[in-house]
Amino acid sequence: MAKDRVYIFDTTLRDGEQVPGCQLNTIEKIEVAKALEELGVDVIEAGFPISSPGDFNSVIEISKAVTEPVICALTRAVKKDIEVAAESLKFAKRGRIHTGIGTSYYHIYHKLNSTPEEIIQRGAEAVRYAKSFVEDVEFYAEDAGRSDNKYLAQVVEAMIDAGATVINIPDTTGYTLPDEYGKKIKYLADHVSNIDKAILSTHCHNDLGMATANTMSGIINGARQVEVTINGIGERAGNTSLEEVVMIMKSRKHLNLTSNINPRKIYSTSRLVSTLMRMPVQPNKAIVGRNAFAHSSGIHQDGVLKRRENYEIINPKTVGITESSILLTARSGRAALKHRLGKLGYTFSKNALDKIYEDFVVLADSKKEIVDEDLKILAGAKERDIKRNLHLDKLQVLCGKGTSPVATVSIIWEGEIHTATSQGNGPVDASINAVKMILNKKVRIEEFLIQAITRGSDDMGKVHMQVENKSVLYYGFSASTDIVTASVEAFIDAMSQIV
Repeated sequence: MAKDRVYIFDTTLRDGEQVPGCQLNTIEKIEVAKALEELGVDVIEAGFPISSPGDFNSVIEISKAVTEPVICALTRAVKKDIEVAAESLKFAKRGRIHTGIGTSYYHIYHKLNSTPEEIIQRGAEAVRYAKSFVEDVEFYAEDAGRSDNKYLAQVVEAMIDAGATVINIPDTTGYTLPDEYGKKIKYLADHVSNIDKAILSTHCHNDLGMATANTMSGIINGARQVEVTINGIGERAGNTSLEEVVMIMKSRKHLNLTSNINPRKIYSTSRLVSTLMRMPVQPNKAIVGRNAFAHSSGIHQDGVLKRRENYEIINPKTVGITESSILLTARSGRAALKHRLGKLGYTFSKNALDKIYEDFVVLADSKKEIVDEDLKILAGAKERDIKRNLHLDKLQVLCGKGTSPVATVSIIWEGEIHTATSQGNGPVDASINAVKMILNKKVRIEEFLIQAITRGSDDMGKVHMQVENKSVLYYGFSASTDIVTASVEAFIDAMSQIV
Protein backbone atom coordinates (compact mmCIF):
# COMPACT_ATOMS: atom_id res chain seq x y z
CA MET A 1 0.00 0.00 0.00
CA ALA A 2 1.46 3.36 -1.03
CA LYS A 3 2.18 5.81 1.75
CA ASP A 4 0.32 9.10 1.93
CA ARG A 5 2.53 12.08 1.21
CA VAL A 6 2.45 14.90 3.77
CA TYR A 7 3.75 18.26 2.51
CA ILE A 8 6.06 20.17 4.82
CA PHE A 9 5.40 23.92 4.88
CA ASP A 10 8.19 25.60 6.83
CA THR A 11 7.46 28.99 8.35
CA THR A 12 10.69 29.43 10.33
CA LEU A 13 11.51 32.55 8.31
CA ARG A 14 8.06 34.11 8.84
CA ASP A 15 6.21 32.92 11.95
CA GLY A 16 9.41 31.64 13.55
CA GLU A 17 11.18 34.94 13.06
CA GLN A 18 8.47 36.76 15.00
CA VAL A 19 10.18 35.71 18.24
CA PRO A 20 11.38 38.92 19.96
CA GLY A 21 15.12 39.43 19.51
CA CYS A 22 15.53 36.68 16.91
CA GLN A 23 15.27 38.65 13.68
CA LEU A 24 17.57 37.71 10.81
CA ASN A 25 19.07 39.87 8.10
CA THR A 26 18.62 38.94 4.45
CA ILE A 27 21.96 37.11 4.16
CA GLU A 28 21.12 34.99 7.21
CA LYS A 29 17.65 34.25 5.85
CA ILE A 30 19.16 33.04 2.58
CA GLU A 31 21.49 30.74 4.51
CA VAL A 32 18.54 29.26 6.41
CA ALA A 33 16.47 28.96 3.21
CA LYS A 34 19.25 27.00 1.49
CA ALA A 35 19.48 24.70 4.51
CA LEU A 36 15.71 24.16 4.39
CA GLU A 37 15.99 23.29 0.70
CA GLU A 38 18.67 20.69 1.51
CA LEU A 39 16.47 19.41 4.33
CA GLY A 40 13.73 18.78 1.78
CA VAL A 41 10.88 21.08 2.80
CA ASP A 42 8.16 21.50 0.19
CA VAL A 43 7.24 25.12 0.92
CA ILE A 44 9.23 27.97 2.48
CA GLU A 45 7.14 30.82 3.85
CA ALA A 46 9.76 33.50 3.26
CA GLY A 47 8.07 36.50 4.85
CA PHE A 48 5.28 39.03 5.10
CA PRO A 49 6.36 41.39 2.28
CA ILE A 50 4.20 44.41 3.09
CA SER A 51 5.31 44.46 6.73
CA SER A 52 8.72 46.00 5.99
CA PRO A 53 11.22 46.69 3.18
CA GLY A 54 13.47 44.07 4.77
CA ASP A 55 10.83 41.36 4.54
CA PHE A 56 10.01 42.35 0.95
CA ASN A 57 13.68 42.18 -0.06
CA SER A 58 14.18 38.86 1.76
CA VAL A 59 11.35 37.21 -0.21
CA ILE A 60 12.93 38.46 -3.45
CA GLU A 61 16.42 37.21 -2.57
CA ILE A 62 15.21 33.85 -1.22
CA SER A 63 13.23 33.39 -4.45
CA LYS A 64 16.48 33.84 -6.37
CA ALA A 65 18.55 31.63 -4.06
CA VAL A 66 16.51 28.41 -3.93
CA THR A 67 15.04 26.25 -6.66
CA GLU A 68 13.09 23.27 -5.37
CA PRO A 69 10.70 24.53 -2.66
CA VAL A 70 7.63 26.66 -3.35
CA ILE A 71 8.27 30.19 -2.06
CA CYS A 72 5.30 31.56 -0.15
CA ALA A 73 4.50 35.15 0.86
CA LEU A 74 1.97 36.02 3.55
CA THR A 75 -0.71 38.71 3.21
CA ARG A 76 -3.87 39.91 4.85
CA ALA A 77 -7.06 39.90 2.80
CA VAL A 78 -6.09 43.33 1.51
CA LYS A 79 -5.45 44.22 -2.14
CA LYS A 80 -2.28 46.20 -1.45
CA ASP A 81 -0.83 43.32 0.60
CA ILE A 82 -1.50 40.94 -2.26
CA GLU A 83 0.02 43.26 -4.88
CA VAL A 84 3.20 43.68 -2.83
CA ALA A 85 3.43 39.91 -2.23
CA ALA A 86 3.03 39.22 -5.95
CA GLU A 87 5.81 41.70 -6.73
CA SER A 88 8.13 40.06 -4.16
CA LEU A 89 7.56 36.64 -5.77
CA LYS A 90 8.47 37.71 -9.32
CA PHE A 91 11.73 35.71 -9.24
CA ALA A 92 10.27 32.59 -7.61
CA LYS A 93 10.38 29.43 -9.72
CA ARG A 94 7.11 28.46 -8.01
CA GLY A 95 5.35 31.15 -6.00
CA ARG A 96 2.43 30.97 -3.59
CA ILE A 97 0.41 33.77 -2.02
CA HIS A 98 -0.91 32.97 1.44
CA THR A 99 -3.86 35.22 2.23
CA GLY A 100 -6.65 35.03 4.77
CA ILE A 101 -8.85 36.52 7.44
CA GLY A 102 -10.19 35.73 10.92
CA THR A 103 -13.21 33.39 11.17
CA SER A 104 -13.84 33.02 14.92
CA TYR A 105 -16.45 34.94 16.90
CA TYR A 106 -13.68 36.95 18.56
CA HIS A 107 -12.02 37.93 15.29
CA ILE A 108 -15.20 38.64 13.34
CA TYR A 109 -16.84 40.86 15.95
CA HIS A 110 -14.04 42.13 18.18
CA LYS A 111 -11.03 42.38 15.86
CA LEU A 112 -12.52 43.06 12.43
CA ASN A 113 -15.85 44.65 13.52
CA SER A 114 -17.52 42.70 10.75
CA THR A 115 -20.16 40.03 10.09
CA PRO A 116 -19.88 36.35 9.08
CA GLU A 117 -21.27 37.11 5.61
CA GLU A 118 -18.85 39.97 5.01
CA ILE A 119 -15.91 37.83 6.10
CA ILE A 120 -16.73 35.23 3.44
CA GLN A 121 -17.03 37.96 0.83
CA ARG A 122 -13.73 39.62 1.78
CA GLY A 123 -11.91 36.30 1.90
CA ALA A 124 -13.20 35.19 -1.51
CA GLU A 125 -12.30 38.52 -3.09
CA ALA A 126 -8.77 38.23 -1.69
CA VAL A 127 -8.37 34.69 -3.02
CA ARG A 128 -9.63 35.68 -6.48
CA TYR A 129 -7.30 38.69 -6.56
CA ALA A 130 -4.30 36.59 -5.47
CA LYS A 131 -5.27 34.04 -8.13
CA SER A 132 -4.87 36.74 -10.79
CA PHE A 133 -1.14 36.86 -9.93
CA VAL A 134 -0.24 33.23 -9.10
CA GLU A 135 -1.88 29.88 -9.68
CA ASP A 136 -1.06 28.56 -6.19
CA VAL A 137 -3.11 30.38 -3.54
CA GLU A 138 -3.41 29.33 0.10
CA PHE A 139 -6.16 30.68 2.34
CA TYR A 140 -5.85 30.83 6.13
CA ALA A 141 -8.93 30.97 8.36
CA GLU A 142 -7.31 32.74 11.29
CA ASP A 143 -8.35 31.42 14.72
CA ALA A 144 -10.05 28.44 13.07
CA GLY A 145 -9.37 26.52 16.27
CA ARG A 146 -12.07 28.59 18.01
CA SER A 147 -14.32 28.93 14.95
CA ASP A 148 -17.73 27.26 14.65
CA ASN A 149 -17.35 24.18 12.46
CA LYS A 150 -20.50 24.74 10.38
CA TYR A 151 -19.52 28.32 9.59
CA LEU A 152 -15.92 27.27 8.95
CA ALA A 153 -17.13 24.73 6.40
CA GLN A 154 -19.01 27.49 4.58
CA VAL A 155 -15.86 29.62 4.53
CA VAL A 156 -13.70 26.78 3.22
CA GLU A 157 -16.15 25.88 0.47
CA ALA A 158 -16.35 29.51 -0.68
CA MET A 159 -12.56 29.90 -0.71
CA ILE A 160 -12.08 26.75 -2.79
CA ASP A 161 -14.74 28.00 -5.20
CA ALA A 162 -12.77 31.26 -5.43
CA GLY A 163 -9.64 29.34 -6.43
CA ALA A 164 -7.74 28.41 -3.24
CA THR A 165 -5.51 25.37 -3.69
CA VAL A 166 -4.62 24.96 -0.01
CA ILE A 167 -6.82 25.68 3.00
CA ASN A 168 -4.99 26.42 6.24
CA ILE A 169 -6.87 25.65 9.49
CA PRO A 170 -4.81 27.46 12.16
CA ASP A 171 -5.13 26.83 15.86
CA THR A 172 -3.90 30.39 16.23
CA THR A 173 -4.07 30.55 20.01
CA GLY A 174 -3.08 26.95 20.73
CA TYR A 175 -6.45 26.44 22.44
CA THR A 176 -7.84 23.21 21.00
CA LEU A 177 -7.33 19.70 22.31
CA PRO A 178 -6.00 17.06 19.88
CA ASP A 179 -9.37 15.31 19.75
CA GLU A 180 -11.16 18.61 19.01
CA TYR A 181 -8.70 19.64 16.33
CA GLY A 182 -8.80 16.25 14.63
CA LYS A 183 -12.60 16.30 14.60
CA LYS A 184 -12.53 19.79 13.07
CA ILE A 185 -10.35 18.59 10.19
CA LYS A 186 -12.54 15.52 9.69
CA TYR A 187 -15.71 17.64 9.76
CA LEU A 188 -14.34 19.79 6.94
CA ALA A 189 -13.25 16.74 4.96
CA ASP A 190 -16.73 15.25 5.31
CA HIS A 191 -18.91 18.38 4.89
CA VAL A 192 -17.17 20.58 2.30
CA SER A 193 -18.48 19.46 -1.09
CA ASN A 194 -15.44 20.62 -3.11
CA ILE A 195 -12.77 19.61 -0.57
CA ASP A 196 -11.20 17.27 -3.15
CA LYS A 197 -9.99 20.36 -5.05
CA ALA A 198 -7.74 21.58 -2.22
CA ILE A 199 -5.31 20.36 0.42
CA LEU A 200 -6.15 20.86 4.09
CA SER A 201 -3.25 22.26 6.12
CA THR A 202 -2.53 22.40 9.85
CA HIS A 203 -0.95 25.40 11.58
CA CYS A 204 -0.81 24.82 15.33
CA HIS A 205 0.61 26.95 18.12
CA ASN A 206 2.01 25.65 21.38
CA ASP A 207 0.35 27.89 23.99
CA LEU A 208 -0.88 24.86 25.95
CA GLY A 209 1.93 22.54 24.85
CA MET A 210 -0.19 20.63 22.32
CA ALA A 211 1.03 21.92 18.94
CA THR A 212 2.60 18.65 17.82
CA ALA A 213 -0.25 16.52 19.19
CA ASN A 214 -2.83 18.71 17.43
CA THR A 215 -0.86 18.60 14.19
CA MET A 216 -0.65 14.81 14.26
CA SER A 217 -4.37 14.59 15.01
CA GLY A 218 -4.98 16.83 12.00
CA ILE A 219 -2.89 14.61 9.74
CA ILE A 220 -4.56 11.43 10.97
CA ASN A 221 -7.94 13.00 10.16
CA GLY A 222 -7.10 14.09 6.62
CA ALA A 223 -4.77 17.11 6.56
CA ARG A 224 -1.93 16.63 4.09
CA GLN A 225 0.12 19.77 4.67
CA VAL A 226 1.68 20.75 8.02
CA GLU A 227 2.95 24.23 8.84
CA VAL A 228 5.95 23.94 11.13
CA THR A 229 9.18 25.60 12.25
CA ILE A 230 12.67 24.37 13.06
CA ASN A 231 13.02 23.85 16.83
CA GLY A 232 9.35 24.82 17.23
CA ILE A 233 10.21 28.52 17.39
CA GLY A 234 7.49 31.08 16.84
CA GLU A 235 5.06 33.60 18.27
CA ARG A 236 4.51 33.33 22.06
CA ALA A 237 5.07 29.69 23.08
CA GLY A 238 6.05 28.72 19.55
CA ASN A 239 4.79 26.64 16.63
CA THR A 240 4.73 22.94 15.83
CA SER A 241 8.26 21.52 15.58
CA LEU A 242 9.19 20.24 12.13
CA GLU A 243 11.54 17.66 13.59
CA GLU A 244 8.90 16.23 15.92
CA VAL A 245 6.23 15.76 13.25
CA VAL A 246 8.67 14.27 10.74
CA MET A 247 10.14 11.78 13.21
CA ILE A 248 6.69 10.78 14.54
CA MET A 249 5.64 9.90 11.00
CA LYS A 250 8.91 8.04 10.44
CA SER A 251 8.77 6.15 13.75
CA ARG A 252 5.06 5.26 13.71
CA LYS A 253 5.06 3.30 10.46
CA HIS A 254 1.48 2.07 10.93
CA LEU A 255 0.30 5.61 10.13
CA ASN A 256 1.46 4.98 6.55
CA LEU A 257 2.67 8.57 6.16
CA THR A 258 5.78 9.96 4.50
CA SER A 259 7.44 13.28 3.72
CA ASN A 260 10.23 14.53 1.51
CA ILE A 261 12.45 15.45 4.49
CA ASN A 262 15.99 14.07 4.74
CA PRO A 263 16.09 13.38 8.50
CA ARG A 264 19.90 13.28 8.57
CA LYS A 265 19.85 17.03 7.96
CA ILE A 266 17.59 17.75 10.94
CA TYR A 267 20.26 18.24 13.61
CA SER A 268 22.52 20.47 11.51
CA THR A 269 19.55 22.62 10.42
CA SER A 270 18.42 22.91 14.04
CA ARG A 271 21.86 24.11 15.11
CA LEU A 272 22.07 26.59 12.23
CA VAL A 273 18.74 28.20 13.14
CA SER A 274 19.64 28.23 16.83
CA THR A 275 22.99 29.92 16.12
CA LEU A 276 21.75 32.54 13.66
CA MET A 277 18.72 33.45 15.77
CA ARG A 278 20.74 33.46 18.99
CA MET A 279 18.07 31.22 20.49
CA PRO A 280 19.49 28.19 22.37
CA VAL A 281 17.66 24.89 22.03
CA GLN A 282 16.42 23.74 25.43
CA PRO A 283 18.44 20.68 26.54
CA ASN A 284 15.35 18.47 26.91
CA LYS A 285 13.87 19.44 23.52
CA ALA A 286 12.58 16.38 21.67
CA ILE A 287 14.78 15.12 18.80
CA VAL A 288 17.35 17.97 18.76
CA GLY A 289 17.94 18.88 22.43
CA ARG A 290 21.34 18.19 23.95
CA ASN A 291 19.83 15.56 26.24
CA ALA A 292 17.50 13.95 23.67
CA PHE A 293 19.91 11.01 23.26
CA ALA A 294 21.81 11.36 26.55
CA HIS A 295 21.58 8.81 29.35
CA SER A 296 22.70 9.42 32.93
CA SER A 297 20.66 6.94 34.96
CA GLY A 298 22.52 3.69 35.64
CA ILE A 299 19.46 1.56 34.74
CA HIS A 300 19.01 3.40 31.42
CA GLN A 301 22.73 3.29 30.61
CA ASP A 302 22.92 -0.45 31.22
CA GLY A 303 19.85 -0.99 29.03
CA VAL A 304 21.13 1.17 26.17
CA LEU A 305 24.55 -0.49 26.23
CA LYS A 306 22.90 -3.91 26.00
CA ARG A 307 20.59 -2.85 23.18
CA ARG A 308 19.93 0.71 22.05
CA GLU A 309 16.22 0.08 21.47
CA ASN A 310 15.71 -0.58 25.18
CA TYR A 311 15.54 3.17 25.80
CA GLU A 312 15.79 4.82 22.36
CA ILE A 313 12.97 4.70 19.81
CA ILE A 314 15.06 6.68 17.31
CA ASN A 315 18.62 5.96 16.23
CA PRO A 316 20.45 9.29 16.77
CA LYS A 317 22.28 8.81 13.46
CA THR A 318 18.90 9.03 11.71
CA VAL A 319 18.67 12.74 12.60
CA GLY A 320 22.35 13.52 12.05
CA ILE A 321 23.73 12.96 15.55
CA THR A 322 26.86 10.82 15.69
CA GLU A 323 25.91 8.68 18.68
CA SER A 324 24.08 8.54 21.99
CA SER A 325 25.74 10.10 25.03
CA ILE A 326 26.48 8.09 28.14
CA LEU A 327 26.92 10.81 30.77
CA LEU A 328 28.75 9.79 33.89
CA THR A 329 27.09 11.16 37.02
CA ALA A 330 26.42 9.96 40.55
CA ARG A 331 23.48 7.99 39.14
CA SER A 332 25.61 6.02 36.68
CA GLY A 333 26.33 2.34 37.24
CA ARG A 334 29.27 0.05 36.67
CA ALA A 335 28.18 -0.78 33.10
CA ALA A 336 28.50 2.85 32.01
CA LEU A 337 31.81 3.29 33.85
CA LYS A 338 33.23 0.15 32.26
CA HIS A 339 32.01 1.28 28.83
CA ARG A 340 33.63 4.71 29.10
CA LEU A 341 36.90 3.32 30.49
CA GLY A 342 36.98 0.84 27.60
CA LYS A 343 36.64 3.68 25.08
CA LEU A 344 39.65 5.31 26.74
CA GLY A 345 41.65 2.09 26.37
CA TYR A 346 41.44 0.75 29.94
CA THR A 347 40.47 -2.82 30.85
CA PHE A 348 40.06 -3.97 34.48
CA SER A 349 39.13 -7.08 36.36
CA LYS A 350 35.82 -7.10 38.23
CA ASN A 351 37.51 -6.45 41.58
CA ALA A 352 39.59 -3.60 40.20
CA LEU A 353 36.53 -2.08 38.53
CA ASP A 354 34.62 -2.29 41.82
CA LYS A 355 37.38 -0.31 43.56
CA ILE A 356 37.42 2.32 40.83
CA TYR A 357 33.64 2.51 40.99
CA GLU A 358 33.77 3.28 44.73
CA ASP A 359 36.12 6.21 44.06
CA PHE A 360 34.01 7.22 41.06
CA VAL A 361 30.81 7.53 43.15
CA VAL A 362 32.58 9.68 45.76
CA LEU A 363 33.93 12.00 43.05
CA ALA A 364 30.60 12.05 41.17
CA ASP A 365 28.80 13.20 44.33
CA SER A 366 30.95 16.33 44.37
CA LYS A 367 30.91 17.04 40.62
CA LYS A 368 28.02 17.58 38.23
CA GLU A 369 29.51 15.33 35.57
CA ILE A 370 32.61 13.15 35.33
CA VAL A 371 34.73 13.76 32.22
CA ASP A 372 37.40 11.62 30.59
CA GLU A 373 40.28 13.34 32.39
CA ASP A 374 38.69 12.46 35.74
CA LEU A 375 38.44 8.84 34.65
CA LYS A 376 42.08 8.74 33.60
CA ILE A 377 43.08 9.86 37.07
CA LEU A 378 40.73 7.31 38.65
CA ALA A 379 42.23 4.65 36.40
CA GLY A 380 45.66 5.29 37.87
CA ALA A 381 46.96 7.91 35.43
CA LYS A 382 48.33 10.41 37.93
CA GLU A 383 49.21 12.67 35.04
CA ARG A 384 47.25 13.13 31.82
CA ASP A 385 48.28 10.29 29.58
CA ILE A 386 48.61 12.64 26.63
CA LYS A 387 51.35 15.08 27.51
CA ARG A 388 50.10 18.60 27.03
CA ASN A 389 52.33 20.31 24.52
CA LEU A 390 50.32 23.53 24.31
CA HIS A 391 50.24 26.35 26.83
CA LEU A 392 48.90 29.89 26.74
CA ASP A 393 51.76 32.34 27.06
CA LYS A 394 50.12 35.75 26.56
CA LEU A 395 46.69 37.08 25.68
CA GLN A 396 45.82 40.64 24.78
CA VAL A 397 42.30 41.66 23.74
CA LEU A 398 40.94 44.96 22.48
CA CYS A 399 37.16 45.28 22.61
CA GLY A 400 34.37 47.61 23.60
CA LYS A 401 31.45 49.57 22.23
CA GLY A 402 32.19 50.89 18.74
CA THR A 403 35.30 48.71 18.44
CA SER A 404 35.69 45.50 16.48
CA PRO A 405 37.13 42.91 18.93
CA VAL A 406 40.77 42.03 18.19
CA ALA A 407 42.88 39.49 20.06
CA THR A 408 46.59 38.72 20.00
CA VAL A 409 47.46 35.28 21.37
CA SER A 410 50.86 33.76 22.07
CA ILE A 411 51.10 30.00 22.58
CA ILE A 412 54.03 27.89 23.70
CA TRP A 413 53.89 24.90 21.36
CA GLU A 414 56.56 22.23 21.88
CA GLY A 415 58.87 24.79 23.45
CA GLU A 416 58.46 27.48 20.81
CA ILE A 417 56.34 30.63 21.02
CA HIS A 418 53.80 31.18 18.24
CA THR A 419 51.75 34.39 17.95
CA ALA A 420 48.71 35.35 15.89
CA THR A 421 46.19 38.20 15.80
CA SER A 422 42.58 37.83 14.73
CA GLN A 423 39.17 39.47 14.88
CA GLY A 424 35.84 37.99 15.96
CA ASN A 425 32.28 38.62 17.07
CA GLY A 426 33.49 39.15 20.63
CA PRO A 427 36.67 38.86 22.72
CA VAL A 428 36.36 35.08 23.15
CA ASP A 429 35.60 34.48 19.46
CA ALA A 430 38.52 36.70 18.40
CA SER A 431 40.90 34.90 20.79
CA ILE A 432 39.84 31.42 19.68
CA ASN A 433 40.15 32.46 16.02
CA ALA A 434 43.76 33.46 16.75
CA VAL A 435 44.46 30.05 18.33
CA LYS A 436 42.95 28.33 15.29
CA MET A 437 45.25 30.37 13.02
CA ILE A 438 48.28 29.12 14.93
CA LEU A 439 47.26 25.46 15.09
CA ASN A 440 45.65 25.28 11.63
CA LYS A 441 43.23 22.56 12.68
CA LYS A 442 39.63 22.27 11.47
CA VAL A 443 37.49 21.87 14.58
CA ARG A 444 33.99 22.78 15.72
CA ILE A 445 33.00 23.87 19.21
CA GLU A 446 30.04 21.67 20.18
CA GLU A 447 29.49 23.08 23.65
CA PHE A 448 30.79 26.09 25.55
CA LEU A 449 29.69 26.35 29.18
CA ILE A 450 30.62 29.10 31.65
CA GLN A 451 29.80 28.70 35.34
CA ALA A 452 30.40 31.03 38.27
CA ILE A 453 32.12 29.45 41.27
CA THR A 454 31.71 32.31 43.73
CA ARG A 455 29.63 35.48 43.72
CA GLY A 456 30.24 39.09 42.80
CA SER A 457 32.08 40.90 40.03
CA ASP A 458 35.33 39.19 41.02
CA ASP A 459 33.84 35.71 40.50
CA MET A 460 36.03 32.79 39.68
CA GLY A 461 34.59 31.40 36.46
CA LYS A 462 34.82 27.79 35.28
CA VAL A 463 34.79 27.09 31.57
CA HIS A 464 34.00 23.69 30.05
CA MET A 465 34.45 23.32 26.31
CA GLN A 466 33.57 20.42 24.02
CA VAL A 467 35.41 20.41 20.68
CA GLU A 468 34.72 18.08 17.73
CA ASN A 469 37.46 16.98 15.33
CA LYS A 470 36.87 14.25 12.75
CA SER A 471 33.73 13.05 14.60
CA VAL A 472 35.65 12.67 17.90
CA LEU A 473 34.83 14.84 20.90
CA TYR A 474 37.54 16.39 23.10
CA TYR A 475 36.97 18.19 26.39
CA GLY A 476 38.78 21.21 27.75
CA PHE A 477 38.59 22.90 31.13
CA SER A 478 39.94 26.00 32.83
CA ALA A 479 39.10 28.40 35.65
CA SER A 480 40.05 32.02 36.16
CA THR A 481 38.69 35.35 37.36
CA ASP A 482 39.32 36.45 33.74
CA ILE A 483 36.61 34.62 31.83
CA VAL A 484 38.19 35.37 28.43
CA THR A 485 41.47 33.84 29.56
CA ALA A 486 39.64 30.83 31.02
CA SER A 487 37.78 30.35 27.72
CA VAL A 488 40.99 30.41 25.68
CA GLU A 489 42.77 28.06 28.08
CA ALA A 490 39.84 25.63 27.97
CA PHE A 491 39.97 25.64 24.17
CA ILE A 492 43.74 25.11 24.23
CA ASP A 493 43.25 22.29 26.76
CA ALA A 494 40.95 20.52 24.32
CA MET A 495 43.16 21.28 21.31
CA SER A 496 46.25 19.88 23.04
CA GLN A 497 44.62 16.46 22.88
CA ILE A 498 44.27 16.82 19.12
CA VAL A 499 47.66 18.24 18.11
